[in-house]
Amino acid sequence: MKKHGILNRELAGIFAKIGHTDTIMIADCGLPIPDGVPCIDLAYTLGKPSFADILEVVLDDFKAEKAVIAQEMERQNTALHSLVQQVLYVPIETVSHEELKQLSSKAKVIIRTGEATPFANIILQSGVIF
Repeated sequence: MKKHGILNRELAGIFAKIGHTDTIMIADCGLPIPDGVPCIDLAYTLGKPSFADILEVVLDDFKAEKAVIAQEMERQNTALHSLVQQVLYVPIETVSHEELKQLSSKAKVIIRTGEATPFANIILQSGVIF
């Protein structure tokens, strides 16, 4: 049995296949999922698991070199924007929410949370561990 990191077997398998510059997305429960992009749906009730909980766990197991968020997050979800600024030690690019949704179609996986606050979505670009 796996002892550390992501225990979800689908996520662990996808993370093992991620290469440099591939992207993953952590999404709120309202984000439309593009056709053809795998979605690991972790939501079990409104608000749970939270975006913050999943972001923390993913960052423990995933080497990110860049993040992309919607520019609307800064004004319309200030608490989450502050959290993202605090926990990420990589460059954070901002784009419109519409552009973020377009970029989601290139993600290797979308991790759907139960988060129910506005613009609680982030794309993480894979770095390398060496």
